[in-house]
Parts: sequence; structure tokens; C-alpha cells
Amino acid sequence: QVQLVESGGGLVQAGDSLRLSCAFSGRTFNIVHMGWFRQAPGKEREFVATIRLSGGSTSYADSVKGRFTISRDDARNTVYLQMTNLKPEDTAVYYCAARSRTDAKYNYWGQGTQVTVSS
Repeated sequence: QVQLVESGGGLVQAGDSLRLSCAFSGRTFNIVHMGWFRQAPGKEREFVATIRLSGGSTSYADSVKGRFTISRDDARNTVYLQMTNLKPEDTAVYYCAARSRTDAKYNYWGQGTQVTVSS
């Protein structure tokens, strides 16, 4: 099993920056990808960013490309999502997720952290 704990959400104004953290523990040796997803009220959960733990390759949703950066700290078993130039449409619950090498989809999820961007 893998445990994920997000932190760093909050209420900010448009144009501000915020950094989310996701600490992961447990059977971490089996994790291949870590990702961030978000879900706004009344909307489906959507992909935000992902990072491959081995090699560090990243991928982003078009809506956040150039504004958000996903990174990892291997020593701390932590993945970050640095968000800059935040917009009201970025308001959502942000979830950290992990995909193990034996699964085709993300199968471990954190509890989520709320990000609210006021205009």
C-alpha cells in the first residue's frame, strides 16, 4: 500500500502563487508516476500534471502549461506542484495520486487539498 498526504492549499488572489506538497510513504519502491489532479465544484476530476519518478519526465494539461511546475524530492519522498499566476478557474480540490508499475492507471489517492483563487 501507498499513503499520500497533500498540504499547501489555501485562499489566494488571482495572480498569486501557491505550492502544494504531497508526501508519499509505504511501498514507494513500486511507484512509477506521481500526478496531480483537480476537481472543481460540479465538474469531473481532471488531470493537471504528472512526473515520472525515474528520470523526472513531466507532462501538463494545456490549461496549466507555463504556469504550473511539478517536481520531486527523492530524499523526502515528496512531490510538489508549484502554481504561479493563479486564476479563478484554478479553484478546485487538488488531489495527489500515484501509479505503481503493475497498474495502468493511478491507483493511490490522497485526501485532497482545497485551492481557492479569488478574482
